Amino acid sequence: KMTQQMRDLQLAQARKPPGPSSPNAAKRLYRNLSGKFRVNYTSFDEGSLAGRGEKEKLRKSYLFQSNAALFEAVELQDLDRVQELLKQYSPEELDLNTPNSEGLLPLDIAIMTNNAPIARALLQAGAKESPHFVSLESRSLHLSTLVREAEQRVNELTAQVVNEAPNADCSEKEKQLKAWEWRYRLYKRMKAGFEHARVPDAPSNVHLSVASSSSVQVTFWEPLSVNSAIVTKYKVEWSCSPTFSPLLGEAVIDKLKNLHFTIRGLVSGTAYYVQVSAYNMKGWGPPQASVPPFAIPSNWREYDGRAPRRRGQAEALDHLLSQVKTVHQHCVCHEPCKNQPQSRKHSVSKSLKHLFHPGSKFLKMLKRGLYLTAIFYKDDNILVTHEDQIPVVEIDDTYSCLLMQDFLWFTKVSCMWDEILWLRQCVTVSQSSCSCILQTRFKMLLAISQMQGLLGIQDLGQVFFEPVKDKQGNILIVTLKEVKTNQTFESVRWVPICKLQTSRKSVSSPEEPTALDTLLISIQEKLAYHQRSSHALSPGLYLGYLKLCSAVDQIRVLVPERLPNILCHVKIRSNPNISREEWEWLQKMASVEEPVPAEPEAEISQNHLFQELQVAIKELMTLVNIPLQEAKDFRLYSQEVLDFGGQVSFLLLLPPSDDVCTAPGQNNPYTPRSGFLMLPLQIFELGEE
Repeated sequence: KMTQQMRDLQLAQARKPPGPSSPNAAKRLYRNLSGKFRVNYTSFDEGSLAGRGEKEKLRKSYLFQSNAALFEAVELQDLDRVQELLKQYSPEELDLNTPNSEGLLPLDIAIMTNNAPIARALLQAGAKESPHFVSLESRSLHLSTLVREAEQRVNELTAQVVNEAPNADCSEKEKQLKAWEWRYRLYKRMKAGFEHARVPDAPSNVHLSVASSSSVQVTFWEPLSVNSAIVTKYKVEWSCSPTFSPLLGEAVIDKLKNLHFTIRGLVSGTAYYVQVSAYNMKGWGPPQASVPPFAIPSNWREYDGRAPRRRGQAEALDHLLSQVKTVHQHCVCHEPCKNQPQSRKHSVSKSLKHLFHPGSKFLKMLKRGLYLTAIFYKDDNILVTHEDQIPVVEIDDTYSCLLMQDFLWFTKVSCMWDEILWLRQCVTVSQSSCSCILQTRFKMLLAISQMQGLLGIQDLGQVFFEPVKDKQGNILIVTLKEVKTNQTFESVRWVPICKLQTSRKSVSSPEEPTALDTLLISIQEKLAYHQRSSHALSPGLYLGYLKLCSAVDQIRVLVPERLPNILCHVKIRSNPNISREEWEWLQKMASVEEPVPAEPEAEISQNHLFQELQVAIKELMTLVNIPLQEAKDFRLYSQEVLDFGGQVSFLLLLPPSDDVCTAPGQNNPYTPRSGFLMLPLQIFELGEE
């Protein structure tokens, strides 16, 4: 080994280029090279630092110019320019709340010139008033000083322009004079705006509602009067006394994008009074008491002490699944795996070989049978095989009629994409029973495993609510998944959807389209359905309409196309909570045999809910195309409020008992307008989860 190393060293030295002819030459070469490298390195480092410094200077200069541009736009009352700058830069980049040399902020100029549109735009962006104005006197004194100094400067420049002969300096002085005259007029207008302003009126439409068993929410609008100065903040006060003495708490709201506030940490069952007042540059205006004047934190569940329906359900299901897995570890199908890790590895490698077997490939064309296709899309692109086909694998070539129960079973399996191998092992043991249903479902699991192996991904997405069929006897079960990251897949590539549709049209038969042709023709609709089914409702209380339609093998439910994972609905209000008092009133109304009177004898809060329900019912009846006079036979589901995640809740409106579910052959006189789907109930339940 040592001999070989010596040989390598000698060979390397023999290959070296000839060196300098003398030691001095070597020193000169080293000195020159090191000098060059040292100079180059230093110049590169200093150059990069200088470049970064210049960029930072340019950036600061640019931001300073944008700050000056904002002040100029506010002073010139150029709303479009102000909105453009607020959209282009962040408040920090604009130094929105840093006073200028005169101690003013953009919001100060807007409110003292009474420019409401610009002031609102600045407030929406987070602008605040100058901290120098701690009192009315300090603001008045500051404005008087600005006016006096501007007037003095105008007088000085006027005297200089009059006394000096016309020259370049005189021309510059004239420009300065015009600028200061304009600024003098601006300061005088600001001072006059401040002197003529008055404190704001009380906020309007102050409404109080119960947000939970420990909180209340107050919403309000701006004061109705437009004669006072612009409101820049609001104050919410609460107390257990109608005289607000003692005061339990207060909160100042200076972010005016949404005029509402939730008071938290309250005691359930205690009445709280709330009032709101507005503030402008002249101070706080009078408070406005809420309607109703007080609210009692509570929740409808306190009426009968009912626990949430879904509490602990997910944990219980996980526990049940783990128990089932534990039991199945001792069954025959798992015996070869038990205490024999080598054989298990052998079976896994065998299954992997099966995936790369020539027969385990995507299909190019369909024969008569049942198939699985997976649609992965990103923006306007779709995943296809190298033959420009949508990925399709065979489930069963002898299956000509898909039973609805098998399809619904498949949709449930889609909730356990990661457990397919385990499910296959569990179903295998039952093959000896020769059950056609079990054999079909085992083949479904095999097809899923094959698709997962060919794509190199476990999650195949959501199952479309109905299979695609053709006259040749082909049936396609379709899964859909949106890819939002740059994820890589095996054996496939991305192509534009329009390109795929065009190429398919050139080879397909328009007279008798296959299931794949039908899928491609309607693929945009299916992608739209998939995207809409993942949308969530905004927080609030909704009124839902339950309408079912039964067939021989399934029950379908009416849903809107724009949100197929939710019942037909309209929004009642933004507060999702139903208080105990409101629920008691609803229970009372549900027990009355006669129609609900137009003006029930109830408290103001229940009257408010009654008015909200009246509006919502009218809107919902119009939406589903049912005459309003028929609503007298409808009823509210009074057993519970449907809660979804704590932020969305539903009251259900039900047709008469005989019309809740339309039987086969039964005539439905009121057909909903376009924009609705009749979704299989089991599919709807999965989507709603």
